[in-house]
Amino acid sequence: MALLEILHFPDPRLRVKAQPITQIDDEVRRIVEDMYETMYASNGVGLAATQVGIHRQIFVMDVSETHNQRYCVFNPEILAKEGVQLDNEGCLSVTGVYDKVERAAKVRMRGMNLDGKLFELEGEGLMAACIQHETDHLNGILFIDHLSRLKQERIRKKIEKDKRR
Repeated sequence: MALLEILHFPDPRLRVKAQPITQIDDEVRRIVEDMYETMYASNGVGLAATQVGIHRQIFVMDVSETHNQRYCVFNPEILAKEGVQLDNEGCLSVTGVYDKVERAAKVRMRGMNLDGKLFELEGEGLMAACIQHETDHLNGILFIDHLSRLKQERIRKKIEKDKRR
């Protein structure tokens, strides 16, 4: 296993729409294991393949405190959304930035697992936000895209200032 390099905003590769997974082979399994290792090492709860420069529809997630509820999802599709939650959100690709994002409070999604089997998953709260956040990544959308233009501009300026240091 290896740690993967996480891309950081405003890297244009974060805006590339990921391609569906059609075959699960040893290479894809290795990518998934490397994504888990990278996510855990970065103290994240989710990681999309696009965040590590792999433009395939893969995300991994573990919102448990004990790191024992791993989910790997290929070709995710959100089937239903219910309610509204407004929580602070951050991103491994937009370091040091947190802001309130409005998301559905409960989601039902379908995807494919590591065995190539379709499955459905319902999530609430943090899991629901994570599913939406990572699915957005696979479509080239960042959490800051859900913020006002003014907040987006402030974030862009903060990141540019931090880079110059």
